[in-house]
Amino acid sequence: MTSHPRLGVNIDHVATVRNARGGDTPDPVRAALIAQEAGADGITAHLREDRRHISDGDIDRLMEALTIPLNFEMAATEEMQAIALRHKPHAVCIVPEKREERTTEGGLEVAREENRLAHFIAPLRDAGCRVSIFIAADKPQIEAAHRIGAEVIELHTGAYCDAHAEGRMNDRDQELGALREMSAYAHSLGLEVHAGHGLTYETVQPVAAFPEIMELNIGHFLIGEAIFRGLTPAIEEMRRLIGEARA
Repeated sequence: MTSHPRLGVNIDHVATVRNARGGDTPDPVRAALIAQEAGADGITAHLREDRRHISDGDIDRLMEALTIPLNFEMAATEEMQAIALRHKPHAVCIVPEKREERTTEGGLEVAREENRLAHFIAPLRDAGCRVSIFIAADKPQIEAAHRIGAEVIELHTGAYCDAHAEGRMNDRDQELGALREMSAYAHSLGLEVHAGHGLTYETVQPVAAFPEIMELNIGHFLIGEAIFRGLTPAIEEMRRLIGEARA
């Protein structure tokens, strides 16, 4: 296990701001390069079916520009599989996706689609991509992810973060307990464990403290915080909190 989790910075919402007006600015690739310089261990980008933020051209340029790994988030569709196989990013994270959602609302339902997903991820693994499955902290989903051949799971931290933000502290503690228990269980199966969604300066440390967590992927909060303090200081503060938690 690493001394502290890696930090993956999601740059989707730089593209959201760009797309709100059109044109080329702010440029998510520039943000990714700043994040790389600020000490990010990887960059995450979600190419959605409706292209609401990251574009195909962004993925092309990220693959060319980055010297740290790209974690390519995508739905389990033939179109996205073809894009991933063309680019062969370091990691591919399979996420659920609905057109009407504002953001990813929950984990992937692996147990119900085990056969389809096993066949879907096989070519990605053969191409050398590390395949991650974005799931809830739920034992049957973790076991299904393990059976289909995923090397990594990313636990959805959204319910924990929402409960904290809404002051539902009993629910928050329950969600944190489930994340802790399922991180340990997934690790016992030989899966690498990541976590992300909704994490902030206030909520990151309890999750970062789990010894099984190898990577945290954080985006929306960091891009929002960058408006006030700049992207580099925002990332540096998150890295400091993560390191402090593990220490």
